[in-house]
Amino acid sequence: MPPARDTIFALSSGRPPAAIAVVRISGPRAGIALERLIGRVPEPRKAALARLRDPASGEAIDEALALWFPGPGSETGEDVAELQLHGGRAVIAAVLRALAQVEGLRPAEPGEFTRRGFENGKLDLTEVEGLADLIYAETEAQRRQAYRQLKGLLGNRAETWRTRLIEALAQVEAGIDFSDEADVPEDLVAPALAKVRALRDEVTDALRDASRGERLRDGLVVAIAGPPNVGKSTLLNRIAKREAAIVSPLAGTTRDVIEVHLDLEGYPVTLLDTAGIRDSEDPVEQEGVRRARQRASEADLVIWVEDAREVREQHNSEPVRATALTWRVRNKVDLLPLVNNKSNTLKYNTSTLEFNTSATMGAGVDKLIDALARQARDFFGIEPALVSRERQRIVLENVHTALDRALREGASGREDIIAEELRLAAAALGRLTGRVDVEDILDVIFRDFCIGK
Repeated sequence: MPPARDTIFALSSGRPPAAIAVVRISGPRAGIALERLIGRVPEPRKAALARLRDPASGEAIDEALALWFPGPGSETGEDVAELQLHGGRAVIAAVLRALAQVEGLRPAEPGEFTRRGFENGKLDLTEVEGLADLIYAETEAQRRQAYRQLKGLLGNRAETWRTRLIEALAQVEAGIDFSDEADVPEDLVAPALAKVRALRDEVTDALRDASRGERLRDGLVVAIAGPPNVGKSTLLNRIAKREAAIVSPLAGTTRDVIEVHLDLEGYPVTLLDTAGIRDSEDPVEQEGVRRARQRASEADLVIWVEDAREVREQHNSEPVRATALTWRVRNKVDLLPLVNNKSNTLKYNTSTLEFNTSATMGAGVDKLIDALARQARDFFGIEPALVSRERQRIVLENVHTALDRALREGASGREDIIAEELRLAAAALGRLTGRVDVEDILDVIFRDFCIGK
């Protein structure tokens, strides 16, 4: 028998002080911990009012609700106890000290509760990743995607694919092993490859949408760029609705790239305020301009800001070179004669918009924000993507490659090679959900979890 695991405990609710704090205990001595602190083990899955006492002195610590979840029917698959106490710092500290006095108990490491749930078959690896994303979700779109991953959006699909793949593999291997048997059909490879082709096409569709799911975790990246002193930082502050960037009438105030994360109608957007792009002898400003050009070239959208008083019809200022969509903002229109300031939005072509704004006065900024929200919605779409992480995409690319090789071998008649490629694809799908060969990545995944989860 494997050695008994440690029993772990941790605060599993938010940072104190709070109205209620939740302390979770998981492991073979969770029941003993309850007996030491409250004198009994409550009826399973029913909250019981209990007085918590220090096991060494017998002094009362708090009155709390205690719950008992015997394994394997618990979140971690082990015996689990939960204490819901008053959320003051002193109360929490006293309870954690009391638990530390119980032999065989130790504080949990980050993500250890979830890791035990994974190791005991309560979650697959894609669901673990969904849980991590749910914890850190800041917008409605991120929450929706993370929740669907937690509920098996990709994991269930991967298991269905794996089942179908194993069926196809069984047909190929039957043709190899029992080709002399009278009751085995002569050609089993063709129907097996038909299944493989359908499966390959489904994986192709999932990969086609993978970048959208990965990017949703980080947000639509929008770089605000342009010459110095055209109001870029003021515009960023207007969009962010707070003083995120220093504003000064002196050209060259912004030297480094400033990032601001926004929630626009439920979609994540990262705004970059960049240094004014111009020739300069100042080495610090030169570095700021270099970084500005680099970040703008990598952005999903560039908002090129110009001083409306200096813009000509031919647009003589030169935007940074970027493969991204570029919008133009004619800022400081409040300083123009009224006759020259008639339009709020001009559409030049299908990929470039122009906005007239006064970042100082706020004029036209709401139209720009509405356009940004529409762009984010179009960029990410309404439905969550099947693939949401780089690891998932790489695994599915390996699956796709193996399936492609199997299909190419179909014409050769080498059933042994086809079978080997299908085995490789099945093993890759197993790594996607954590069925096989994932020890090397577990620490990377769980290190981002908070203690108590």
